[in-house]
Amino acid sequence: MSTTIFLYGTLRHVPLLEAVLGRAVDGLELAMARLDDHRPHHVRGRPFPVLTAAPGQGAEGLLVRGLDAGDVARLRFYEGEEDYELREVAVRDGGGRQHRAEAFFARAGRWQAGGPWSLEDWLRDWAEVSVMVAEEAMAHFGRLASAEVALLAPAMERRAAAVLAARARTSTAPARDVEMLARRRPYSRFFALDETDLRFRRFDGAMSPVQTRAALIAGEAAAVLPYDPRQDRVLLVQQFRAPLFMAGDPDPWLWEPVAGYVDAGESPDATARREAEEEAGLTLDVLDPAGGAYSSAGNSTEFVHLFIGIADFTTRAGGGGLDTEGEDIRSRSLPAAELFEALDRGRLRDMPLVALALWLGRHHERLRAAGSATG
Repeated sequence: MSTTIFLYGTLRHVPLLEAVLGRAVDGLELAMARLDDHRPHHVRGRPFPVLTAAPGQGAEGLLVRGLDAGDVARLRFYEGEEDYELREVAVRDGGGRQHRAEAFFARAGRWQAGGPWSLEDWLRDWAEVSVMVAEEAMAHFGRLASAEVALLAPAMERRAAAVLAARARTSTAPARDVEMLARRRPYSRFFALDETDLRFRRFDGAMSPVQTRAALIAGEAAAVLPYDPRQDRVLLVQQFRAPLFMAGDPDPWLWEPVAGYVDAGESPDATARREAEEEAGLTLDVLDPAGGAYSSAGNSTEFVHLFIGIADFTTRAGGGGLDTEGEDIRSRSLPAAELFEALDRGRLRDMPLVALALWLGRHHERLRAAGSATG
């Protein structure tokens, strides 16, 4: 027995629908339709919509016929059993004929609706990320509950956005052949771990033997070193770092610049400002870009955007990180000269901090003069 579902939101995008179903839609019947007296609205703070009652208005959507039980199970998993439920509706096709179907409605009290939702805006800003997230999320179908996957969604979105950013980077190097024979993802949580079998074109022109390589798949990050030019002081934060502990380092509490991962749909500049407030209680006046680089190209996809953040340290309030993320952060300010001395003596153990200390040393007089002039 087949099921007919009316899709009014992101699943109207056929590549996303195919990613969720795990197959092409060739065997399904698709038609445009309209649900009267309803309209899709943004879920506040998220890119997807909920369907709300709107007398006199209508929700445009896609009527999908021929879905089997497996298709419906995958759709329920993707939408989230705890988030949405299927309800029967009557929709009209382009010729005005009525059809019985089911549609996903948000469960009572689950989401807070914002302004009207636009498919065109979503296609421009979120479609590519969402398809990649769906492919990763649906790999958990049958292995994890939908609620568990929902907790992983922000990390999956960050990874997808980072892949798109990497693809968009320009290169002046000549194109070289890489042949990927297989790719596997044995682990996917806050980070993902991918393993691939590949060959690449060597500098002598020959193809390399097949090699198996692994990479930690991470999002993009922003690191900012707060600097108060009036006092000529910098601010560092310290927190426990489990990887250092796992490596056997006797001091896993690391002094670092303010840093955090760039959320999907967020600019690195916005991340730097947000993290400065969350971790150090600082509002940054000016961001001075200090470049960007892959943090460990031999094993990780993480790309770090670097900034010097001009700020008035006398206005600090709050900070310490977010309890919801299990952060326990303390901070201290110190003279810039003390940072440079620690750099020269090899006492800085965080690579973004080393890079930012070097940048600040190179541009110290310029930034100090500019900040003092505006102070």
